[in-house]
Formats: sequence, C-alpha cells, structure tokens
Amino acid sequence: MTTPHSAEATATVEGAPTDPAPAPVRCALQNALDGAVAQGGAPGIVVEVSDGRGEWFGSAGFSDTATGRKRHPSERFRIGSTTKAFTAVLVLQLAAEGRLGLDDTMERWLPGLVAGNGYDGRSITVRQLLNHTSGIFNYGNDPEFFKKGIGAQWFEHRHDTYTPERLVGIGLATPPAFAPGDAFLYSNTNYFLAALIVEKVTGGTFGEALTQRILRPLELTGTYLPDAEPTIRGPHPRHYSTLFAPGPRPEVHDATEMNQSFAWAAGGIVSTTGDLRRFLGELLRGNLLPADQQQEMFTTVDTAGPVPWIPGTRYGLGVFSQALPAGVTVWGNAGATYGSWTYAVGSRDGEHLLTSQVNGDWSGLGVFDDILATEFGVAADG
Repeated sequence: MTTPHSAEATATVEGAPTDPAPAPVRCALQNALDGAVAQGGAPGIVVEVSDGRGEWFGSAGFSDTATGRKRHPSERFRIGSTTKAFTAVLVLQLAAEGRLGLDDTMERWLPGLVAGNGYDGRSITVRQLLNHTSGIFNYGNDPEFFKKGIGAQWFEHRHDTYTPERLVGIGLATPPAFAPGDAFLYSNTNYFLAALIVEKVTGGTFGEALTQRILRPLELTGTYLPDAEPTIRGPHPRHYSTLFAPGPRPEVHDATEMNQSFAWAAGGIVSTTGDLRRFLGELLRGNLLPADQQQEMFTTVDTAGPVPWIPGTRYGLGVFSQALPAGVTVWGNAGATYGSWTYAVGSRDGEHLLTSQVNGDWSGLGVFDDILATEFGVAADG
C-alpha cells in the first residue's frame, strides 16, 4: 500500500471565501497546512475558518495517497472525542427540560450498574461524568482491550461489536483512581454512562436523540452516528493509521473501515468541517442551550489530574478551554481515532471558529499547533 511517506506532499485551496480576510493572514494559514504535510508527515489536512470577515477553506496533501486524490470541503471523517460535545449537549438539554439533574446520581438513573470494586453509584453524579471528575477508569486503557487494537490484532478485531454495557463493565473492572470530585481523569467510560442515561430518560436510543435534537434541527446533513456500520457514507478521505505500533517509523495502514461501536457516544460520530463549524458556532453563541445550562457547560475544572491532559486546558461539560501561547483562549473540543485527528475550537462568543482534520494519526495533536497559533494568534476574542 502506498503510505503518506511515499507520496509527494502538495497543497490545494478549494472553495472561495465569501469575504476574504487579508491575504497575509490566510496565506500564513495555508503555509501552516503545507507544513503539516511537508514537515509533519500528515497524509492530508483540511481547515475551515470563519470570523467577522468571512469564511475560508484550505487543504494540503491527499485524501487518498495511492491515487493522489486531493482533500475537499465536503468530506466526511471520524471525529473521535469531539463527539463528547454532542453528548453533553443532549444531557444538558434534558436538564434544561427538568427531566434530569446534573447532581443526580448514577444509582438514580442506572441502579446497580456502577457498584462494587470501589465504586458507589450513589456518590457519582451526572456532572462528574461530563467533566471527568468521577474517578471512573477509562475502558480504552484496559490492557486486554487495548491489545486488540494494536497491529495485526486490530485487523482481527476491527469488525467486533461492543455493547455500551460491556465497555462500561470493562471500565469498572479497574478500581477508581480517586474519590468522585477529587480530581480530573479523562475517561470514555463517563460518556458511555451519560449516553445510557440519555436513553433511560428519553426512552429511545442515543442515536435517535442525537438526530432529533441536534442533527436535524441544525441541518447537519454530513453528520451521523454509524453505530456498528464499518464504512463511511458519502465522500471521505482514507484514514491512515500506525495502529499504535512502536518504533521510530512504524508501518502505515488504511484504517478507514472499522466498527466504531467501541467509541459510540464518547467518540463515534462521523462529520465534516462545515457541520462541525455550524454546530460549534451555534453552541458557543448560546443557541443550543438556555443560559443556565450554557453556564454549567462552560464552568471548567483543572485538567492536571493524576494523568496530565492537553497543556493549557481546562475541561467543562463536554468542552474544553485552551490557552494558546499568544495569550488567546479558545473553546471547543478535539478528537482522535484510528487514522483521524480533529480540532474544533473558537472564540467564546462563537464569532471566530476553526475546524480542522488530519487523516493520519501518528503526529498527534501537535500537528494543529501552528494552525491554531496562526489563526488565533493575530486576533481573536478570548
């Protein structure tokens, strides 16, 4: 298979801005995209930005390194943990309707599920799930589960289907890292539990709530929850992954097709840069939640914790703030899964937005550093 390292890195800019920003600003952003491919080794990258001066889309590299197909605006990709912002909005909408409370316990909604091995569902709240202060272990870090996602084991297990209850059980098999509320520990298990509560409250599936409450009202036509469906519908880039293999130059594989039931409400959504920008803009501008729930969502905790998280961040309910080196603070979420890293952030007032995706997973979130610094280092409302 042709890998990103064997393809010549080129750049394209597609889509005309409705009200172009001054050329030096966007030229610098295009240079940052080119650098992500040429120096960072990304197979391909896209970015979509908007501010008071208009909208702009840029790209570099390839959607498919074997054919040389370029990146373009309508592509769908797996957004990883950016999914958590959608899940948190659903929970907060139900809270706004008085159908649940953020200080409700696990035992109230999921009786008997969070119990034993040091866990007590009577002392863990919905809020602590959403801001990762529950102390619940991340099922993805379970050694036996993790082994199935590395190298050749990934190919053997990529079509496995997991139920939410099974993955929650894997998470609870490891004792809590601390008492509820005492610290921050990022855990996908939290968001599986939150989604199970959404299902309990609404009487439908998490996917139905997502579609009815967010995707359809916002007309996010490129966004959906695939559940166990292994392919990505519509136009999409190939998703290239090292499958967590060790070594300085691990082999790169095509990981586009896989069953993401293992990520579900914590990281399973497929979307586009345009849909993410629309969702994030509506969220930041306060159009998805009433004022009280909006304030709850953007009330943050320190992310230092026993396992330090992204530097310069604080975590709210499904969103985080990030202080950039230039002194600007952006808000939103980011996500990673096999072959895809996504960033979706903006100014707190939602007037300056950036969504970006890389269709390779070996360069980490650092691939976005220059892009964020370039776009928000000049002017942004922090």
